Amino acid sequence: MADAPRLNGLASAVSCVGVGKIWNAGSKRAQEALIDIDLEIETGEFVVLLGPSGCGKSTLLYLIAGLEKPTSGVINSLSEPVNGPAPERSLIFQETSLFPWLNVWQNVSFGLSLCGVPTETRKETARQVLERVGLSDAFEKRPDELSGGMRQRVAVARALAMQPKVLLMDEPFAALDVQTRVKMQGFLLDVWDVSKASVLFVTHHIDEAIALADRVVVFTARPGRIKAVVSIDLPRPRDLTSPALLAMRVELTSLLRDEVDRAFAEQESLSVTR
Repeated sequence: MADAPRLNGLASAVSCVGVGKIWNAGSKRAQEALIDIDLEIETGEFVVLLGPSGCGKSTLLYLIAGLEKPTSGVINSLSEPVNGPAPERSLIFQETSLFPWLNVWQNVSFGLSLCGVPTETRKETARQVLERVGLSDAFEKRPDELSGGMRQRVAVARALAMQPKVLLMDEPFAALDVQTRVKMQGFLLDVWDVSKASVLFVTHHIDEAIALADRVVVFTARPGRIKAVVSIDLPRPRDLTSPALLAMRVELTSLLRDEVDRAFAEQESLSVTR
C-alpha cells in the first residue's frame, strides 16, 4: 500500500514519488533494489522503515541523502529537488565512523570545518550540541576512550551540529547491547523532541519501531516496495507490554513474516546458483 500525502500546511520534509533504484543498471549484475516508492515525511515526523535484510531500506536513505541517484522517480526535500548531499539532510550510519585522530569536539565540528567556520565558533557549537546529548565531559576525549553508546551519541551530535532539517539514521543502534540500545532510544527521542528535525530511521527490530515511530513503513522483500504504513498515535515513552502495543507487534510480525520468508528463499537460491 503506497503512502498518501500527509500535508500540514508546510513543505514536506521528504517527498518520494515513483522512486526506483537499479544497482549496476544495464549490466549482467543489475539488481532492482526499489520499485515505485511513494512516501511523504512531514516536518517534525518520526518515521521508521521496517523490513527484511536486503529490501532496500538503506538504499532509500542513501537516495534521500543525495549519495546516490534514483533510477526512476523524483525525490524532493523541503520543496527542493535532491540532487546531492546537503547540510539540511544528515545521515548517521550503523558504524559511527568517527575519526580516531580527532578528539570529540573536533569530530563533532568536522562538517563545520569543511564549511570554513572559524575554530572558536566550531568549538562553541560542539560544546552546545555535546551538552544536548549529555557528553559535555567528553569534549577533549578521543573516540577510543568512549563506550559504544557514547560514540553513537557523538555521531548524533556531529549530525546536529549541522542543524539538519532531516535526520536519516541507518540502524544506528544495531551494534549495541540490549540495555544500551533501549537507553539510546530514549536519548534519541529526547534529542528529536528538542531539535524538531524530521527523522527517517531504518531498523530490523519490531520493538524498536514500535517504541520510536509516529508511522512504521513496512517494506516487501527485494525489490523493495511499500507493503503497508502503520500509524502509532500513542504518547512516549511507550509501554511495549500494553495490550495496544502487543497487538501492534502481532500486526507487524504478520506483515513481515511472508517477506522474511521470501528474502531467505532468495538468499538460498543465490547461494545455490553460485
